[in-house]
Amino acid sequence: MNQKTVFIGAGNMAEALLKGVIAGKIRAPADILLTDVRPDRLDELAEKYGTGGSTDNADAIADAGMVFLCVKPQQMDEVLRPLHQVNPEALWVSIAAGVPTARIEKNLGPGARVVRVMPNTPALVQKGAAGIAPGTHAMPADLDAVREIMESVGTCVVVDEEDLHAVTAISGSGPAYVFYLVEAMLKGAEKLGFDPDTARELAIQTVLGAGTLLQESGEAPEALRAKVTSKGGTTAAAVAAFDAAAVGEGITAGLLAAEARSRELAENG
Repeated sequence: MNQKTVFIGAGNMAEALLKGVIAGKIRAPADILLTDVRPDRLDELAEKYGTGGSTDNADAIADAGMVFLCVKPQQMDEVLRPLHQVNPEALWVSIAAGVPTARIEKNLGPGARVVRVMPNTPALVQKGAAGIAPGTHAMPADLDAVREIMESVGTCVVVDEEDLHAVTAISGSGPAYVFYLVEAMLKGAEKLGFDPDTARELAIQTVLGAGTLLQESGEAPEALRAKVTSKGGTTAAAVAAFDAAAVGEGITAGLLAAEARSRELAENG
């Protein structure tokens, strides 16, 4: 594949991917071009990473091998219409939530190879979790190329496009659930009269440590929870309070609501 890679849209997620592909030596800075309506943002990224910049999408993608669509879902059609058949050979990668590959293919023209990605914000620190799904014309080699890039900023799984709604609910929106938990822990610490800075340090490290233990142990979360839940102990008291407040059911309901909203956005987009 032609190594020239263009990012249309130079926001935070584009920078996260940019950082990953350069750090992983997947692409050289000289092979990367970003486009944006903000010249100052392009200058900022050029200074940090040595990449090129342009405010002309059509000119930028004319000889690209891969094009990342890092624009807001509501801007997608407006961005793609002028690019119809400009580069039929490019592989297009969309990170826009709720925009089906069929819609992108229609805008780009017959035979457009599209892969859709649902990333999440921890990609900003190379700890992302993403789902990727092929469009109608994408080939196995296209998925391999996208997987290589997404694995430079975390982990990824290949799913059917229909399952990206579930990916959105689990990992796409998932970081917010963790932040919500930490918010609640800090509010609890405040009620206990605990020092806020110390509470924050303990809560954040607890989340990091628990996630690492879950990943590296290979054990089920139920098994790990049981190991620290002594009968009649403090953890058992906390879990009983969570169960009484239906916290577990609330989390499940939240995932179902996120998945349903993802479908709604796709249908109405």
